[in-house]
Amino acid sequence: MTNESRPPTILCLASYEKGHEFLRECKRRGWRVLLLTSLSLKDSAEFPRDAVDELFYMPDRAKKWNLKDTIKSVSYVARTETIDVIVALDDFDLETAAALREHLRVPGMGETTTRYFRDKLAMRVRALEAGIRVPEFVHALNYERLCDYTARTPAPWLLKPRFEASATGIKKIDAPEELWRALDALGDRQSFHLLERYVPGDIFHVDTVVFGGEVKFVSASRYGHPPLDVAHGGGIFTTRTLPPDSADARALFRLNARVLAAMSLPRGVSHTEFIKSRADGEFYFLETAARVGGANIVELVEAATNVNLWREWAKIETQRGAGEYEPPPARADYAGLIVSLARQERPDTSRYDDAEIVWRLKKPSHAGLIVRSGDPARVERLLDEYSRRFAEDFFAKLPAAERPLS
Repeated sequence: MTNESRPPTILCLASYEKGHEFLRECKRRGWRVLLLTSLSLKDSAEFPRDAVDELFYMPDRAKKWNLKDTIKSVSYVARTETIDVIVALDDFDLETAAALREHLRVPGMGETTTRYFRDKLAMRVRALEAGIRVPEFVHALNYERLCDYTARTPAPWLLKPRFEASATGIKKIDAPEELWRALDALGDRQSFHLLERYVPGDIFHVDTVVFGGEVKFVSASRYGHPPLDVAHGGGIFTTRTLPPDSADARALFRLNARVLAAMSLPRGVSHTEFIKSRADGEFYFLETAARVGGANIVELVEAATNVNLWREWAKIETQRGAGEYEPPPARADYAGLIVSLARQERPDTSRYDDAEIVWRLKKPSHAGLIVRSGDPARVERLLDEYSRRFAEDFFAKLPAAERPLS
């Protein structure tokens, strides 16, 4: 029960700096906003302080918080704050948010459901049980099963951490002896990994708003080079929205709805990835997350549709009681995003001056643009042209990070 004389209170967890528009929308809707973030961000993060009533810092090492200490700290805050909603703004905060909800008995996704949106093994098992096509996989645990898997599943394989995001920590394995060396190097950490058949093909992402278990908004996009190739081989990151009436988009919408139903997402946002196999032309489920997509995908979707996923997520989380929710009318344009690590600390993109450019990335040592057009072919041409130019003007390469940097 809440006291109607006080504004409702939302606690947002952000081990990385993100979610500015989420915070602003919660404040616009009359909520008291508490933000818990990493102590390492204290002097660098630029969260919108006018949208945050109380800001708390959690000691961290590489943005990782001690769960027991976090529960104790938030419980101390809850002595004087009545927390109505707890939201994780980043993938790495989902389990912490679930544990806090369980401990404080705050409504929302508990630890069991959250597992399907964080644990790559759990989500694959769940998808397979629901009849959704996934690349053949095995838990990197039992040696007999691993031997059987490698005997019947042709290499190459991907050794994936179960609890990382995107392509972080993934290793491509070409032979059994290479696998055993990798497992030996992991030691006691090997059970926190899975082995999956490498499927060459194009990778797609579907970004969704869900309310009452129903998909209220959905947008499908296709990456240029697979994020794994960009992260490990170096390259320029691109993605573009698909025509919603295309065969690929329609198939992805159907598959995405099945995935979210299988994972039991009741409300919020999701970012789900699929691969379309070059060998058989079929879509395979890769992973899903109960968060907005990273890498400026929110800005991409907003450029094409005028729907800001952070803002809509905040509206849903602050919807009191059963209520009703409908997203704003979506604009029917197409957008493309290009981002590259840059040799220059502050790269100059002013020579990119096409009228279709609607957004420029402002981040040290990175160059990035979003283009928008009513013609998807025009978006494709611009991304192709800019990819060639970015390679000459800006492109730099660093070793793949073991954990995301932002």
